[in-house]
Amino acid sequence: MSDTLSAVALGLIEGLTEFLPISSTGHMIIAGDLLGFTNSFSKLFEVVIQMGAILAVCWLYREKLWRTLTGLGTQGEARVFARNVTLAFLPAVFIGLAAHDFIKRVLFTPSVVGWAFILGGLAILAAERWRPAPNCSSTESMPVATAIKIGLFQCLAMIPGTSRSGATIVGALLLGVTREAATEFSFFLAIPTMAGATALDLWKARHDLGEAGWGLIAIGFVVAFMAALVVVRGLVGFVSRRGFAPFAWYRIAAGLVILYSVR
Repeated sequence: MSDTLSAVALGLIEGLTEFLPISSTGHMIIAGDLLGFTNSFSKLFEVVIQMGAILAVCWLYREKLWRTLTGLGTQGEARVFARNVTLAFLPAVFIGLAAHDFIKRVLFTPSVVGWAFILGGLAILAAERWRPAPNCSSTESMPVATAIKIGLFQCLAMIPGTSRSGATIVGALLLGVTREAATEFSFFLAIPTMAGATALDLWKARHDLGEAGWGLIAIGFVVAFMAALVVVRGLVGFVSRRGFAPFAWYRIAAGLVILYSVR
C-alpha cells in the first residue's frame, strides 16, 4: 500500500477508535504491523495525528469549554468542572513520566495488545453487570475523590490495548457515574491527557522533526479529525441506548484473533 493510502487508513483508524472503549493504540499497533508502517517516522506520525482526534472534541464542545474558561473567576460550576478534569489528569502525569520509556520499549507488542483487548472486554462486561446505582450525572456534580479515582483508572490505559476511554469509563461506572456522564468525562479528560502525551513524545522525537513527512502527517491529522467528529457526535446517544457491552464483545473477539495470529 502506498504511503498516502497508509496515512489515510491510519488516520481513519485513529479517529474512529480514540474515543471508543476499544483502544486506539492497540488498533494502531496492529494496523501499523499489517501495513508495514513500523519505522521511526510511523511513531511520530501516530503521535501527531492523535491531536486531530482531540481537536474534534474541542470543536464539538467548544461552547462548554469556552464557558468554563471564561467562567473560572465567577462561576462555581466552571471551577468544579476544571478542578475535576485537572485532578483526574494528574495521576497520568506522574506515572506517565516515570514509566513512559519502559512502556514504549517493552509493552508495545501485538501479544500484549491481544491480551489487553480480552481482559478489557471482560472488565467492561463486569462493570455493566455489577456497577452500583448511579449517583453522579455530570462532571460538575462529581466529588473530588471520584475524579481522582477515575484518573487512577486511566493510568491502566498505559498498557497498550487497554483503551484510555475504556479504562476511564469502566472506572466511572464502578464509582457510580451514569453512562452518559462517564462517556463525556472521558472526552474531556482526553484533552489534557492526550495533549500532554503528544507533547512528551514530540519532545523525545524532536531531532527527527526536520526529516518528517509532514504531508503524510497532515493527511492523517485531517482524516483523524473528521472520523472522530462522527464518533463523538454519536457515541453518547449510542451508549445511553445500548450500553458498552457491544464494544466488550468486539474487544474479546478481536483479542482472540490477534493472539491466534501471533502465536
